[in-house]
Amino acid sequence: MSRSPRSGRAGKERVKTARRRSASSTRWLQRQLNDPYVKKAKAEGYRSRAAYKLIELDDRFEFLKGAKGVVDLGIAPGGWAQVVRQRAPKAGVVGIDLLETDPIDGVTILQMDFMDDAAPKLLKDALGGEADVVLSDMAANTVGHKQTDHLRTMGLIEAGLEFATEILAPGGTYVAKVLAGGADNNLVAQMRRHFASVKHAKPPASRKGSSEWYVVAQGFKGHRDGTGEA
Repeated sequence: MSRSPRSGRAGKERVKTARRRSASSTRWLQRQLNDPYVKKAKAEGYRSRAAYKLIELDDRFEFLKGAKGVVDLGIAPGGWAQVVRQRAPKAGVVGIDLLETDPIDGVTILQMDFMDDAAPKLLKDALGGEADVVLSDMAANTVGHKQTDHLRTMGLIEAGLEFATEILAPGGTYVAKVLAGGADNNLVAQMRRHFASVKHAKPPASRKGSSEWYVVAQGFKGHRDGTGEA
């Protein structure tokens, strides 16, 4: 017979360690049960607590205001796309993820690896025009080796940046998840060649113990020639 979570001090939920559940899994479950953002997401109909990260970033930088085309890289489970649909209801929205994502009204979802050579063209064709915002909440699979994990993450951000410079309309925004310390100097310099403003931010919904930050590049300078180079 399974046991329900017990209430601990200060009204917090405590999870009893099950025979087949590791201690780390128990800690994760307990953290989820006591996370106000998780509870708020369930109450407000968002698919994940990550929705509030985008809400908080947009409250600060206002990149979704008036957006007509948005691409969501790493869309699963769909919390960010839900926010986009609420804040830019007239925007065309296309998302991609290797994981299966349940349908979202008004959003075209491609289930494939963004790093697949065919992905950028399929995303462009699905959107049918320029984007005002490219969002990337993609995360590389970690191996526990700090330098390797950093390089994998930077690779995703750089691939997302290259795609953003091909599809963004002048004045557009690229938002990407990075690890603690933010994007490295070379990548920031590359972003500054293409965007008027590049800033790092850690929204309140991002857990304090998490290494994630976000880089927000705004004011895309546009294409200077037919090669897609700005």
